[in-house]
Amino acid sequence: MIQRLAVVLSEGAISDLEAIAAYVLESSGSESITNGFVDRIKERCLGVGNVPRGGRPRDDIAPGLRTVPFEHSAVIAYVVESDVVHIVNIFHGGRDYEALIGDSDKPS
Repeated sequence: MIQRLAVVLSEGAISDLEAIAAYVLESSGSESITNGFVDRIKERCLGVGNVPRGGRPRDDIAPGLRTVPFEHSAVIAYVVESDVVHIVNIFHGGRDYEALIGDSDKPS
């Protein structure tokens, strides 16, 4: 039997969700559309815990990083550490997540 792992959203992922919510609200003008979209993203994040190694390995970007798509409009980036899935970021609207994650690894 496959073990379901706990899922934790990083501060970066929470900030991403807040930015996505602001963008969708501005674009749609509807709180119900915004809340529904953000809720579906959260559900998808939690679902990663059911198949944590099912995402696409992206060791080319950062060691242990995996990604999964969300509704053709976002990419969820995460790492699996022991028995926890850490959602690192949620990239929406075609953002160049490869460059963004790669830049975060470089010293300032």
